[in-house]
Amino acid sequence: MTDASKDFSGMLSRLKSGDDGALAELFSKHRQRLWRMVNFRLDRRLQGRVDAEDILQEAYLAAAKRVHHFTEESSASFFVWLRMIVMQTLIDVHRRHLGAQIRDAGREIASPGGAYSQTTTVSVVAGLVGHLTSPSHAAARAEASAQLETALEAMDPIDREVLALRHFEELTNSEVAEALGIQQKAASIRYVRAIKRLKGVLYQLPDLFSGQYNAEHALTDNTETTDE
Repeated sequence: MTDASKDFSGMLSRLKSGDDGALAELFSKHRQRLWRMVNFRLDRRLQGRVDAEDILQEAYLAAAKRVHHFTEESSASFFVWLRMIVMQTLIDVHRRHLGAQIRDAGREIASPGGAYSQTTTVSVVAGLVGHLTSPSHAAARAEASAQLETALEAMDPIDREVLALRHFEELTNSEVAEALGIQQKAASIRYVRAIKRLKGVLYQLPDLFSGQYNAEHALTDNTETTDE
């Protein structure tokens, strides 16, 4: 066991023994990963109006109130449990700011056994074409977004979510499997299948994904991501 692993195990032991300070340390350890998730999932209509750090602060307070559920009942890894709290906080933020404008699908994203909403599709498309900011790219961006959205919506919903979790949130394969309630082997197969399918679409957009920013760059394989 590495020193980092020992340190992490020690913080978990302190948390389970009732040390309130351990939660702050663990949250800080995972803050960057959680920020990446919030930044990816945050509705584009709220960018500039809602700060990811504010959402994380709200999520931390929620986690502090519910940490006994993790220490007493949860069999989940700490990061997957914490990610669930942040996701639920993000759903609440969306509802507060968008109200009737947002589909009542938030709970579906957070539920491993439930259906998956369009939120993942919109976030993936934005992540792939967001680098195109010049006016000359406006028409190409709109066309590419439409094609990518069609391709993503045609995917199996779980494949689409695995792609989002592995590539954009950068979860490990075991974390993805745990978050979605599927076997690790199944998660790995679904990820490879989704990457292959989406790369096929990107290669059909040579004017968009060419040069330094190409299909391979847009969908760098994250199979080397290590587990905690």
